[in-house]
Amino acid sequence: MAIAQTAEILAQLKAAFPLIEFETVIITPDGDRRKSAPLLSMGRGMFVKELEAALLTEEIDFAVHSAKDMPADLPGGLQISAFGPRADPRDVLVDHEGRTLDNLPAGARLGTSSPRRASQIKHAFPHLSILPVRGNLGTRLAKADGAEYDGVIVAAAGMVRLSRESEITEYLSADLCTPDAGQGALAVESRSSDTEICEMLSVIDHRATNITVTSEREFISAIGGGCRVPVAAYATLDGETLRVSAMAGLPDGSKLFRIEIIGDASDPQKTGKTAAEQLMNSGARDILYRDPSER
Repeated sequence: MAIAQTAEILAQLKAAFPLIEFETVIITPDGDRRKSAPLLSMGRGMFVKELEAALLTEEIDFAVHSAKDMPADLPGGLQISAFGPRADPRDVLVDHEGRTLDNLPAGARLGTSSPRRASQIKHAFPHLSILPVRGNLGTRLAKADGAEYDGVIVAAAGMVRLSRESEITEYLSADLCTPDAGQGALAVESRSSDTEICEMLSVIDHRATNITVTSEREFISAIGGGCRVPVAAYATLDGETLRVSAMAGLPDGSKLFRIEIIGDASDPQKTGKTAAEQLMNSGARDILYRDPSER
């Protein structure tokens, strides 16, 4: 997946700068090595730390990340210099018998690596069994064969980028399953001091993706690093109107809070921060910072 994502960004750069040669350096992040650790326990940043270290030591000139993997606050000296055009941000169901969520029987076993997905699916479909599953996309899809799992919930963007969208059973609406902040978007990170690289990357920056993901990232920043339960924010742009939907829920789906606000594209940070404030004021504050095992 990371190689496909990097190739997507490099295709844009090569088109804009045909005389420049680019070399791909493969770095395996800690998050990929810790395949048995629950994602909620690792937090944002576990899939980008090693790449950021390589940036700071000048081993590489820029890094391509899934925007949803990036922490809200970047290390000093680094910045996001470009966002690629956002792929489909929704989550999808891949079921071995081609069924939709509405048609799955009680006890059907769905695998997901995401506490955010688990919380929302359990809330809407409490009769389904949501089980943890880790591994790359191919590994997860292979498990949706009816033996251990009846299906899996994964990101649409990953299916599209690996040309496996024909296997998708159902696209889940953002109203049912709010996408993660940055889901479907690629962020290109570089050293702030490297003005030449920053200027080069700015040429491929996708304005709508920049605005919407910046708002979503500000939401995550405003919620704060102490958050102990799944949260998500998803922004859309219509002209200069910025709409942000956000959620917070207990991992078992027993409590779920949602809000939606409208802001201005000229100040995505303000809109993201306001979304966080409104979500907390909706009642989510009571669950955001407590241990999920507490009742």
